[in-house]
Amino acid sequence: MQQQIEFIQSQQAIFAEVSQHRDWQQKYRLLMQLGKALPPLPDALKRDELLVAGCESAAWLCHQQQDGRHFWAFDSDARIIKGVITALLSQLNGLHRDELSAIDIAALYQQLGLAQGLSPSRSNGVAAVIRRIRQVL
Repeated sequence: MQQQIEFIQSQQAIFAEVSQHRDWQQKYRLLMQLGKALPPLPDALKRDELLVAGCESAAWLCHQQQDGRHFWAFDSDARIIKGVITALLSQLNGLHRDELSAIDIAALYQQLGLAQGLSPSRSNGVAAVIRRIRQVL
């Protein structure tokens, strides 16, 4: 999990890059590359209680807290969803509870400009992950 957290932390600039592209194909390509580069979660963490309900494909969200900061790791069978969630988590990982509470994660997702390009089932999966993140807070 630590390897994934470190990878996600190193991807903070990708959020702005995806947000700034107007072309859906460019966004999609960046997110697919990001999803491919995300290190997989160890099989030991792919447990039923970490499975995100509401995702079309299998998706796992792990959370840990270190020194008052929150960190998530994520894996999915769908590369595009791995990329989308990695981009979101790059903006959330390492923040304190009060910082996270001040962020509208759904609005953050909207900044990526993906709503028109993702299928409704993929968008529902992203919403399910956002709900799981909010449950921690």
